[in-house]
Amino acid sequence: MAMKVGAENRAKLITAIVLLAVAVLLLGSWLLNSGAPSINTSRARTTEEPTDPGARSTTRAKNSSGKKNSATEARSLDPRLRLDWLKSTEDTKYSGNGRNIFQTYVEIPKPIVNPVSQQPQNLPPPGPPPPPPIDLKFFGFASRPGEAKKIFLSEGDDIFIAGEGQIVDRRYKVLHISLNAVEIEDVLNNNRQSIPLTQG
Repeated sequence: MAMKVGAENRAKLITAIVLLAVAVLLLGSWLLNSGAPSINTSRARTTEEPTDPGARSTTRAKNSSGKKNSATEARSLDPRLRLDWLKSTEDTKYSGNGRNIFQTYVEIPKPIVNPVSQQPQNLPPPGPPPPPPIDLKFFGFASRPGEAKKIFLSEGDDIFIAGEGQIVDRRYKVLHISLNAVEIEDVLNNNRQSIPLTQG
């Protein structure tokens, strides 16, 4: 009875090992078959690529006009020197607008000059300056009834008594005395001025 139980266990163990080996083989073949198409397509892609540089450029133009972008080809890991790419960059000419891009400046527009404003205007020559004002004050009468009219004149702290025809302070001549004003002439500047009577 004990020998029969040991033989059954050994048969079960061998069956389990065989089934496990078959499962491993099937899993390995499935993994190899699933990875093979990507390898084959990449190989087919490399074999389809033309070796002629002109043909490569036409292929790149087709790809750029289609759905695929040429930037994917630029990102390829091909270490070979592409002379056609260098030639296309050498033929590119830069045509600028004459402005130096390495210098910062702002163009200031030139002011528009009005030709009318540039013409000299015929202005009359300036006349002589006005004469200085007569700095005298008339503040009262100094004559008695029956005598010639005399008045009090002051200039600053100086007080003068003068009648008609007399000169005060060596430059002012009393021309006419009225009840409310006196007419004075500055003999140095030929200037006449009427000075009113000031009360106080």
